[in-house]
Amino acid sequence: MSDYNVLIVEDSPTMRQLIAFALKRIRGVRIVEANDGVDGLKKLSSERFDLILTDINMPIMDGLKLVSLVRNDANYKAIPIVVITTEGAQEDRERALALGANDYITKPIQPTKILDVAKALLRIA
Repeated sequence: MSDYNVLIVEDSPTMRQLIAFALKRIRGVRIVEANDGVDGLKKLSSERFDLILTDINMPIMDGLKLVSLVRNDANYKAIPIVVITTEGAQEDRERALALGANDYITKPIQPTKILDVAKALLRIA
């Protein structure tokens, strides 16, 4: 049994791999991948997650809509969410955080940054 279930919602397979690679340094982590917000919600409804990392720009349902839906659902609203995106503008950051994201990381990503944020949100020393 894994200690932490992490959901990565990202339409780019390469980015999903990079994020997963960084997170696999955490002992006991299990990673589930989704390729857009709809897929992410589907996976969220079938199992419990300790952390969600999502891109903003994705087809079908973007990451901001996903953050909004998760935050407005009593079953999921306590799950920490990290937005990882190419959108570096201050207003994008503020919008994501206002919708309920716990953190905001801009691409290109640094594996150590992802690891540090994930550990902090999972409360790992």
